[in-house]
Amino acid sequence: MVRGGFRMLVDSQPDLEVVGEAGDGAEALERLSVTRADVVLMDVRMPRMDGVEATRRLAARPGAPRVLVLTTFDLDEYAFAAIRAGAAAFLLKDAGPEELLGAIRTVHAGDSVVAPSTTRRLLERFAAVLPDPDDTDGTPAAPTHDRLAPLTEREREVLALVGRGRSNTEIAAELVVAETTVKTHVGRLLAKTGSRDRVQLVVLAYETGLARTT
Repeated sequence: MVRGGFRMLVDSQPDLEVVGEAGDGAEALERLSVTRADVVLMDVRMPRMDGVEATRRLAARPGAPRVLVLTTFDLDEYAFAAIRAGAAAFLLKDAGPEELLGAIRTVHAGDSVVAPSTTRRLLERFAAVLPDPDDTDGTPAAPTHDRLAPLTEREREVLALVGRGRSNTEIAAELVVAETTVKTHVGRLLAKTGSRDRVQLVVLAYETGLARTT
């Protein structure tokens, strides 16, 4: 019933088309081996193969479609793992029709859907599995990570703000620079850290202690 609702919504749009459906991760991988898709709406909890493993295997394929993870948040404890596995975005299942359609188009355009409020709530949920950046004396430790080594001080500042869910416009206002400058910094961050998209930058910022949930 849920898939049927999604299909009706997506197919109602002149620029979108559902090319296939699957009942679990394993079936999704099988169908995507013979059917081309640009964006995959991936559930997290499924029989046989869950969305985390399916996303990981799919992301490893050359020219793989971008994955938008759908999660109920309060129940899906593996949503963060799915993002780390290669998902380009995540969205709550109770999102409105326009939000879902907008997310699909955004992901297809090559960007990521990282709503600031959802980012913070999701990462707070998984704070227990993220590194604690504090020293034993209670002061924040300077983040150390091989992927951060090539970054300039300003690029680390931008990464920290991306990790806190700030948009490019908000980052520009906070750092008092042009939005185009922020876009340039984000592009350099992606290249220097080997991150695929903004979602992975968010995860990296938390994993290295540049951003915190408090």
